[in-house]
Amino acid sequence: MEARSRPLSPHLQVYKPQLTSVLSISHRATGVALSVGTLLFVWWLAAAAAGPEAYDDAQDFIGSWFGMLLLFGWSFCLYYHLCNGIRHLFWDAGYGFELPDAYRSGWMVVGAAGGLTVLSWIVGLAVGG
Repeated sequence: MEARSRPLSPHLQVYKPQLTSVLSISHRATGVALSVGTLLFVWWLAAAAAGPEAYDDAQDFIGSWFGMLLLFGWSFCLYYHLCNGIRHLFWDAGYGFELPDAYRSGWMVVGAAGGLTVLSWIVGLAVGG
């Protein structure tokens, strides 16, 4: 069998990123980030069960600038995945397939995720300090 050089289908370097494709990839990425971020939550719970020293170590990490950055990103992922999931439910019901509607709902997802994240952190910091 002679190996023939066949054309490959176009890939990411050929296509210009569009909002719909970027949001679709982001939905998958936030799902993975939520799974990985849940490990931090499980570590915190296990540390709480293990005793005061382990809990203090976990709290020190989570309260550090890097831990807070991870929590901020995790909360954005949570809201983004939630809002985009609701958008997908509308699509499952047959609404929002027209291109202007898809773009409008896409920007609404991004705005709602950002707004809910910031609002949650403002409220959380005001209440919990």
